[in-house]
Amino acid sequence: MFILGAVGVGFVAILTIATFYKTPSCSDGKQNQGELGIDCGGPCPYLCTTQVYPPTVLFTKAIPNGAGRVDIAASVENVNAAAAAKDVPYTVTLYGADQVLVQQVTGTVDLPPSSTVPVFIPGIASGNQQAVHAFLTIDPAAPRWFTLTSDPRVQPVVSNTTLSGSDESPRIDATLSNASVTALANVPMVVFVHNAQGDVIAASQTVVPLIPPQGQATATFTWNGAFSSVPAAIEVIPVIPLP
Repeated sequence: MFILGAVGVGFVAILTIATFYKTPSCSDGKQNQGELGIDCGGPCPYLCTTQVYPPTVLFTKAIPNGAGRVDIAASVENVNAAAAAKDVPYTVTLYGADQVLVQQVTGTVDLPPSSTVPVFIPGIASGNQQAVHAFLTIDPAAPRWFTLTSDPRVQPVVSNTTLSGSDESPRIDATLSNASVTALANVPMVVFVHNAQGDVIAASQTVVPLIPPQGQATATFTWNGAFSSVPAAIEVIPVIPLP
């Protein structure tokens, strides 16, 4: 009887373990299987926030764009040489005079390793309030960092940037060169125009339909109004998403 009882208890224990035991994973909400945090580090595909530096917002600028509209230009830096994050959510908050909240908008940005990424949001409605200040913020816990030791993107090289047109209708052209053997299609481009103090006084974006393999194309940006001050430097930046 004792032996039968022991066998019965063992069977129940085995059945209980089989029923309720769950194999550790990277999505079980627990720190196990050699993870450095909950579902991050160790065998998991995503890194823990303690393993990386958070992204840095270098600047955010609100640029008037007609009555009741404003464009947002910003720059986000990822200093991590071996970590990247895709579809990182951000929030842009606009304030008027006396810190009155005007508008909030959200979006996402890819952060390749060792990169500075432009953000351009055109035509945000500001209503009757004039947007005086803008802030782009990223929750440090929001990026899902993964190991990436080199930038896999194929990016065009920008050269021959020229400013033309009139004061009231400025135009910027830039040559894009594709050194790869793969055609680059629908390439988003952003331009920042700086004054002598380094402030962004104008920004725009365009999409270049095709840059042929080992060939060139032109990115063109135009404005329907004068720049707020004299331009001193121009940045034309490809925005190539992570694969």
